[in-house]
Amino acid sequence: MNEKTTSTQAVEPATDTAPTPAGRQSAAWTILGVAVLLGLGYVVHFLTEWVPAATKGTGFGAIAKSIEFPVYAILVGFAANAILSLLGVRKKMSKAFRTEFLIKTGLVLLGASINFTVIAKAALPAIAQAVLLITAVFLFTWWFSGLLGLDDRLRALLSSAISICGVSAAVAAAGAVQAKKEQLAYTASLVIVFAVPMIFLLPWASELLGLSPAVTGAWIGGNIDTTAAVTAAGTMAGEQPLQIATIVKVTQNALLGVVAVLLTMYFTFKAQREAGDTSSPKLVTMWQSFPKFVLGFLIASVVATVFASNADPAAAASAIGVANDLRTWFLILAFVSIGLEFSFGSLKEAGWKPVLVFAVATVVNLAVGLLLAVVLWNGFSF
Repeated sequence: MNEKTTSTQAVEPATDTAPTPAGRQSAAWTILGVAVLLGLGYVVHFLTEWVPAATKGTGFGAIAKSIEFPVYAILVGFAANAILSLLGVRKKMSKAFRTEFLIKTGLVLLGASINFTVIAKAALPAIAQAVLLITAVFLFTWWFSGLLGLDDRLRALLSSAISICGVSAAVAAAGAVQAKKEQLAYTASLVIVFAVPMIFLLPWASELLGLSPAVTGAWIGGNIDTTAAVTAAGTMAGEQPLQIATIVKVTQNALLGVVAVLLTMYFTFKAQREAGDTSSPKLVTMWQSFPKFVLGFLIASVVATVFASNADPAAAASAIGVANDLRTWFLILAFVSIGLEFSFGSLKEAGWKPVLVFAVATVVNLAVGLLLAVVLWNGFSF
């Protein structure tokens, strides 16, 4: 009996909680990946500031100062992707490229820059324009992309990006519908390709059409897909158009959470139907599908508004500035990560259809946006 017991005890495996060599190697590659990501982020930050300064006064200078950091971030990410893949180390570092975490953190910080007291300055026309324009353009883009047979998740990203606020809306939609990173990268690239020409086109077209400052600002704010590009175009149009453009764009940004909730509800219903479940979605299921960062986004906006209205103006501006700087850094790292994780084969897989959808929907967006701007803002006085 003792021999059996001894023998049994002898073959019991020893408990070893020390990391295995493979685990230590994986951790080392992850740490190296973080270092690479931070280094690339610094390169992007450097290029964003250096290129406009270096090209100032040249033919390219006017364009360079309007190019946003996502352009540099994705391009730098793509280049690093190719180099690291050739060296055979990209997949080993992949745990460091936390695109989803970085993007969601950046979006929560984005909420801190949306002050609801600003929206109140022109609440009725801004809200009416945002709701009508987002609804019309989203539904058209959803319908047209469905007509071309695009995947529902890519349809959601394209529709959100065009109708709301470009990259940020695509990011929020991606979280809500659990889209592929390749789909997000493709949509973000289209946003940038189409937004940059609009910076110059809309101020010029507004002057050609003889639009009032308020109508010009509303058209710019409602139709250019990214906040930074709206600011650039508004600045080119003048101080008053810039004020209205900012208010309209902030109003659209504030509707990000609403659209994310509606998309979550739609995809939850759809998933249950495909599973043969005809019952109403359970609250638990809805909560599990709901992108929690949207709540953080909304809470940050409310906190920033309350803080700004009660704190010393200089202190409030400084705090919001810090939040905006952090947001920029998180989004820089997020878009570098997208480039690092991007599968170049997805471009062939996506084909020409998303480009056609974006082009046609942009034309519709411009037409509907101009109509709403004239109707809602023509009698507005500063």
